[in-house]
Amino acid sequence: MTERFVAALIGAPFGVKGFVKVRSLSGEYDHLRRLKSVVIRLGGAERLWEVEESIPINRALAMRFRGIDSPEAAKSLNGAELITDRAHAAPLKDNEFYVEDLQGLAVISDSGEALGHITGVVEGGGGSLVEIRLVSGEVKLAPFRNEFFGDIRLETGKAVLLCPWVLE
Repeated sequence: MTERFVAALIGAPFGVKGFVKVRSLSGEYDHLRRLKSVVIRLGGAERLWEVEESIPINRALAMRFRGIDSPEAAKSLNGAELITDRAHAAPLKDNEFYVEDLQGLAVISDSGEALGHITGVVEGGGGSLVEIRLVSGEVKLAPFRNEFFGDIRLETGKAVLLCPWVLE
């Protein structure tokens, strides 16, 4: 299982004290407000930053990091990814999964037939779609909903597709 997650994206500066707007990828912010330090990835480089302050703003969060004390300095973080470990990621509800944990799962039918493996997750208008590379090498999308997928077994690395016809 993945131990580190991109939890949020850093946006434009906010105010004059070096705050940046932070948009949570999960839509939840409480777990981000409790962070004391974060890894920020920008252009492939990662750096650990101490969080000095977090304040809620309209459907987002403003964060200030040690050493970033002006809008000009904050602008240098625009577009960066905020990475956190599993212990500080958004809490999961029943039948929720981290996208990173789904990638690589073997997809099998309810009778145990190997169908392929999950290579990604795409957000669609009607919900999430999983991208599945079939055993034939072809790539298909399937709705990631309870009526199509049964057990998701992270511990064994398998996802049961109840309706294999959806891949036709």
